[in-house]
Amino acid sequence: MLLESLAECYPQLYLKPGEDMESAYREAVGKGKRPDDTSLSLFLGSDKDTLTTEQTPVGPVNVLYLYHREDFENALRLLAYRCRPEMIPATTGAMTLDGLANWQKINTHMAEYLAAGHTDRAEEWKRFTADKKNYRDVLIILSDGPYSNISAEQAGIPGEDWLEISRKIRLYHECTHVICRRLFPQQKEAVWDEIIADAIGIRKTLGCYDTKLAAMFLGVSREGYTGGRLENYVPKEKTDLLSQLAADIFCLMEKIEQKSREKQEMDAWDFLMYLQGKQKAWGQSLIL
Repeated sequence: MLLESLAECYPQLYLKPGEDMESAYREAVGKGKRPDDTSLSLFLGSDKDTLTTEQTPVGPVNVLYLYHREDFENALRLLAYRCRPEMIPATTGAMTLDGLANWQKINTHMAEYLAAGHTDRAEEWKRFTADKKNYRDVLIILSDGPYSNISAEQAGIPGEDWLEISRKIRLYHECTHVICRRLFPQQKEAVWDEIIADAIGIRKTLGCYDTKLAAMFLGVSREGYTGGRLENYVPKEKTDLLSQLAADIFCLMEKIEQKSREKQEMDAWDFLMYLQGKQKAWGQSLIL
């Protein structure tokens, strides 16, 4: 099972989500400690699970695809939510984890250091872990299923084709987040980020941007909010703004589609750079 090798890197995968797991989680993440039970019985596993590497403008990114929805949700609870039994919305089909401590990298390096005849373990540990690039990972986790919980019938695309398209949109959506956090760390606005990540996911997968599809993903229309992912990014105390925000987003999507057509010859990642350059001018109505 692929998750067995991943647990060597991230020992928190051996745990089980629960309200009383904070101490065990800290031991696993901070010290690489495994629990007594390392059976990984929490996970179903599948021969369709994969761990691949995607090349991006900011370097390679590891991509974990988990076939079973239950496995995807439990992996998020253990890796992203500090072992808490969080409810994962059906519209959440992917997540990027930036900064995971990889204990296999740490243990392998220290074993090689000692095998070479060196003895100052404490000093080498301090030196090696001082640079987070030595042992911290970026990991995109993808699930199976229709993107944003939109059915093939709603999308107007045959079922199997839609599942494959959904996987690709998820992948490029998350890659977009990685690129933006690296290149534009000061330009972080949740709603804008989701619109742009969907835009690049759609364009890179289908070759062109589609307002109708993008609007379904977030649940927006010219008239207002229709129900979708958008509410995941709006604070509860500001839900009264959903209708106007949705209408503003729909207008922005139409603008993105127009520019996408005008710049069809532009590579999708270059189009991302173009859109990020428009955030200040186009995104003011999206700031909550």
